[in-house]
Amino acid sequence: VGNVRKNIFLAYKTLGVVFGGLVTSPLYVYPSMNLSSPTEADYLGIYSIMFWTLTLIGVVKYVGIALNADDHGEGGTFAMYSLLCRHADIGILPSKRGYSEEEPFLHEQSATAIRPSKLGKFFERSITARRVLLFMAILGMCMLIGDGILTPAISVLSAIQGLRAPFPAVTQPVVAFLSAAILIGLFLVQKYGTSKVSFLFSPIMAAWTFTAPMVGIYSIFRYYPGIFKAISPHYIVHFFLKNKKEGWQMLGATVLAITGAEAMFADLGHFSKKAIQIVFLSSVYPSLILTYAGQTACLINHLKDTDQENIGKVFDDAFYKFIPRPVYWPMFVIATLAAIVASQSLISATFSVIKQSVVLDYFPRVKVVHTSDENEGEVYSPETNYILMVLCVGVILGFGGGQAIGNAFGLVVIMVMLITSIMLTLVMIIIWRTPPVLVAAYFVPFVIMEGSYVSAVFTKFTEGGWLPFAISMILALIMFVWYYGRQKKTEYERANKITAERLGELLAKPEVQRVQGLCFFYSNIQDGLTPILGHYIRNMSSLHSVTIFVTLRYLLVPKVDPQQRIAVRRLGPRGVYQCTVQYGYADNLSLKGGDDLAARVVSCLKQHVEAGADGQSSPVSAEEEAADLEAARAAGVVHVRGKMRLYVGDDAGWFDKVMLRFYEFLHSICRSALPALGVPLQQRVEIGMLYKV
Repeated sequence: VGNVRKNIFLAYKTLGVVFGGLVTSPLYVYPSMNLSSPTEADYLGIYSIMFWTLTLIGVVKYVGIALNADDHGEGGTFAMYSLLCRHADIGILPSKRGYSEEEPFLHEQSATAIRPSKLGKFFERSITARRVLLFMAILGMCMLIGDGILTPAISVLSAIQGLRAPFPAVTQPVVAFLSAAILIGLFLVQKYGTSKVSFLFSPIMAAWTFTAPMVGIYSIFRYYPGIFKAISPHYIVHFFLKNKKEGWQMLGATVLAITGAEAMFADLGHFSKKAIQIVFLSSVYPSLILTYAGQTACLINHLKDTDQENIGKVFDDAFYKFIPRPVYWPMFVIATLAAIVASQSLISATFSVIKQSVVLDYFPRVKVVHTSDENEGEVYSPETNYILMVLCVGVILGFGGGQAIGNAFGLVVIMVMLITSIMLTLVMIIIWRTPPVLVAAYFVPFVIMEGSYVSAVFTKFTEGGWLPFAISMILALIMFVWYYGRQKKTEYERANKITAERLGELLAKPEVQRVQGLCFFYSNIQDGLTPILGHYIRNMSSLHSVTIFVTLRYLLVPKVDPQQRIAVRRLGPRGVYQCTVQYGYADNLSLKGGDDLAARVVSCLKQHVEAGADGQSSPVSAEEEAADLEAARAAGVVHVRGKMRLYVGDDAGWFDKVMLRFYEFLHSICRSALPALGVPLQQRVEIGMLYKV
């Protein structure tokens, strides 16, 4: 009984977080269409396409299959990528591959891994295939960010469009400016977090999910009771045979009916699979089917209005046209609030995706703030927020009408779904070991259907579709340059790393003194010491009495057990230790409960020293070593972060010169990890070093 109540409560909450974009799609699907001289059969064909799209992609693909491809409760493109990387050695960056036997918790989470399949072995052998897979994961993330730009723009603009029917003096530019003002206000309150207003999200979306289909049922009985005969697929065949190229191009608008379905999978980490399935099948799916049926019935009834002069106005007003006058203003208020909630859902999802990309080191480090102590998934990124705001307002004021934004939106929606289908197929083959017949039964129809949508959407490339494509390519370029620069830097550090023996030689020099205090020295490599250390000792002629080399390691798992967060070991010379702080991509980097990094690490070191866990002999007793730790901490703590700057030599190729200079620019503007760890400003020291590539 307890689990049933929990699932029902979670299902109610998902309405306001997960399904905002999907259930508000009736606001802009028909307004995004442009069909000349439509007939009754055309409308029945359009409704049949939307019905089967919602059924096959929404029910079969996402609810039935994709929700099972989670990475220990986390969903989305990156979660599937990390799942594949753990079950086959197909990662790219060295830090994401080759997990050691010293990480039992990771092996426990991968216990289902068995001998790689033939496809898995192919990916392991082919660096090109691995890069293509990484590019797909990156592109899926970039497209989701594009969704975060376009959903607020098209949702709010379509809702405010309802002012034009009762007030003809309200022009399209006025609607655009009002929509922009609402979105600016929404973005400006993001820094306060959504927890203070999130309790309103589900009631608003519940009101929308209930009232929209009620109006739909009213329209069905009043205008066209036989609308559900369109469920028969032969209406789709007739639609394409009659309209040919124009009907195929119409797919670019009908695909918007499934907008937001990807959120079911992407937001899986915040809710349970059962809760998402319950709310989609019991409320969201029936609501959409009935709402679209009511809209279509109303449009069929208004066929007399659809001459060439009025066709544009009929489609622009397609949602509010089927709202009865007595409930017009209540529905306008509910629609506007629902559009704002839908916008918030995608903005929050964008913050989460950026955070995952940053911690996996696939994106430049931007500031990420956790705005809720209870919900780890509730994050805010100031830079991302204001860039989204500028782009959203620019889209509204630049495009003006909903049809051009719909063209852009369609590309985002279907590209994310096609990437999910391809990666889901890889999961079936490499991890689930699904029989080939069943894999083909999934892959062939869905790729044909989604491929048809993609081809139709690209015909609108010059009419707005270029925008998300351009944004995604820019983001993908930034991510690729960041990856390339980080790879070059890692190669240099590994080639020039300082061993424990070399460190002993440096400390044995007479001019080098051991000064009292505790020093945290941050490094990117784990099987040695950063070359910046030699540069530091030569310039400072000293090293603190207790020096801990800290590596922040992000693993391709959602969360790491807090008890296994910090791993420590001795490095040889007295008072020198190696510390690895391990995080999953869904973990909160910040240390909570008033406990700072120094206290956590010193506590772990004390336990390690007293237990003699690594089996290495120490020049002093455990009691003396523990006393040294406390004395060093009492003397003062300093955090040293090395900044290795690339120096591109004249003998480097043009590709290296361009890529690495762009990387240096990105590196110069990205933020340090120390503030995220709660390191006070007065304890931070940065050491710069040039290295030639």
